[in-house]
Amino acid sequence: MTPGTPAPSMSTTANAAGPTASAARARLLAAADALAPALAALGVAVAGFSIAVAVAGHDPLEVWLLIVQGGFGGAFAWQNTLQRAAPLILTGLAVALPAQAGRVIIGAEGALVLGGLAAAALGTTLAGTGPAVAWPLMAMAAALAGGLWIGLAGWLREWREVNETISSLLLSFIAIALFNQAVETVLRDPASLNKPSTAPLADGLMLPTLPGLDVHWGLVLGLAVAALAAVVLRFTPLGLALKVAGGNPWAARGVGLRVPALTIGACVAGGACAGLAGAVEVAAVHGAANASLMAGYGTTGILIAFAARFSPVAVVPVAVLVGGIAASGSLLQRRLGLPEASVMVLLGVAFVALIACETLRGRLLARAAKG
Repeated sequence: MTPGTPAPSMSTTANAAGPTASAARARLLAAADALAPALAALGVAVAGFSIAVAVAGHDPLEVWLLIVQGGFGGAFAWQNTLQRAAPLILTGLAVALPAQAGRVIIGAEGALVLGGLAAAALGTTLAGTGPAVAWPLMAMAAALAGGLWIGLAGWLREWREVNETISSLLLSFIAIALFNQAVETVLRDPASLNKPSTAPLADGLMLPTLPGLDVHWGLVLGLAVAALAAVVLRFTPLGLALKVAGGNPWAARGVGLRVPALTIGACVAGGACAGLAGAVEVAAVHGAANASLMAGYGTTGILIAFAARFSPVAVVPVAVLVGGIAASGSLLQRRLGLPEASVMVLLGVAFVALIACETLRGRLLARAAKG
């Protein structure tokens, strides 16, 4: 402090600290409000699944302990969980990114299988090239296939006023039919007798695992895409424009934003993420495109995006949690004789509970606004 400068009074200091404390309190309240539906849905899902398990003659506490052990109880469990979380991060983003522009897309499963098919078809033609060339081309082909497919749902909404939720679901069924037709006819490997499949990728084109882990590099890709999406949405004019277009399209048009381009672009970005998930599954897990790609990752991504409230950052931990629950199914089957699909029932109950809690929250907010 220079000589002659008066010391700040206590009132000045308090006034400076006041806004900071108020802002921090507001952030905490906003975070609590955002987490409340997910936490309430989690409680309902735990209670409902516990009752179902008890009716089936099993100890609910033992079941929950096995779920925790199977998903997060050791190095092997964690690696299995992260292996499953890799595509789930991308399919969660496939729903979360269009939601930023106000579009509810639930057809990521179709974009995933088309992305996997495109990656497998291109990969077999690039057998003589190195992975440094083949992997980026396969990823771009998968992203392009998935992006164009979900982008079609966005285009139908903007130019034909077709509800994107319904159209993306119907397009998913069409994509799966096209996938099956291609795999069973023009792209079928003659050696795949009982299970139609495309020709297998060359060993050199399979994605390796991370050093010291049994987790493929698809996890790093998912994390990188989630980080990129978070940065774009938070720190760029494009992210702000997407939020304005999604929150109030009339206001967005009033300030000169190209709302159709923004919303269709968000759908394309979401579809590209789902397509990348298909490419990862082909290049890191299955080695070819076949019915194994239809493992429900696209539909599970809907639950992940809703639970994360469409935040790309929150998609990552939610995907890991859901991946851990899914990974515990085999342990439940071995120890208690429960079907491995029991965990899918749990996830289904959680999704229904989440939708119900979100609806209830919306009604309560609407009543409070009217009052």
